[in-house]
Amino acid sequence: MQQEAFLVLKDIPFLADLPEEMIYDLASHAKKSSFPKHAFIITEGDETTSLYLMLSGKVRVFTSDAQGKEVTLLIQTAVSYFGELALLSDEPRSTSVITLEPTNCAVISQADFKSWLSGKPDVAFNLIKDLSSTVRRLTDKVKQLALLNVYERTIQALQEMAVKEGDTLVINNRPTQQELANLVGSSREMVNKIMKELTKGGYIKTEDRSLRIERKLPAAW
Repeated sequence: MQQEAFLVLKDIPFLADLPEEMIYDLASHAKKSSFPKHAFIITEGDETTSLYLMLSGKVRVFTSDAQGKEVTLLIQTAVSYFGELALLSDEPRSTSVITLEPTNCAVISQADFKSWLSGKPDVAFNLIKDLSSTVRRLTDKVKQLALLNVYERTIQALQEMAVKEGDTLVINNRPTQQELANLVGSSREMVNKIMKELTKGGYIKTEDRSLRIERKLPAAW
């Protein structure tokens, strides 16, 4: 499991330039946790303070109001991480994280991370830069919800999830329509209608668990 944790840690931006032995040292503190589908790993308001490294699976990061209305901020798959804000703060969790399929994580406690971080000012500075990027990403998400219509948010989400394979953009492990609706702050019915029109127009094509963007998506609908 230490090797699995190491492979995730070395891809984290604020750790990427460190010698491998230093990353292995941090990985040695990781403890494996497994979660079934639809399990809460983190609940908004929790007092937990650990970093989670995704070894396998898929999760949804979201926030909600007092009436239970949810806004999805991110859908994550392996290899990735979440919970990094808690490494430098004792504030309650600001988001919830729920599994969309069985998920395995390597968990590093705040105490172990701070002990490892001691005497590594460059890492601390890089972590602050990484957290600043997280804040900017969440600010962009708020702007999308406030300023773009559902169609614009949907195509932007598709484009952000896609990776280039040859001359085509592809979304591997594509989200369900409900997951996409949660991500763009809309109903599943509205997203279903948009996806049908994009498919009918030859703009997108679904294949098993992937989605291919065959043509440039129209700016307006």
